[in-house]
Amino acid sequence: MIRAINIVLMIGLLAGCGSTRRDPPKRIDLKDVPESIMKIAKDKLPDVQFDNALLKSNGTFEVRGKNKVGKLREIDIRPDGTIEEIE
Repeated sequence: MIRAINIVLMIGLLAGCGSTRRDPPKRIDLKDVPESIMKIAKDKLPDVQFDNALLKSNGTFEVRGKNKVGKLREIDIRPDGTIEEIE
């Protein structure tokens, strides 16, 4: 029984955990971020001066900048306006 469990676990490890290769995010100009996305970013992080953006392979925008004390902040926003994450 233990041997069978070990075999199943080894097959799982060799097969991987279902991970898929993703394309790296593409750097884009802030002017290329839709106005609706920038509005959400500015509303959620009003003290941040945004200076760069990334477009992820799933269509999500990651907008980055620094707050008044110099801390790097970022917000990930889907094309439909849903916020994925704020860091």
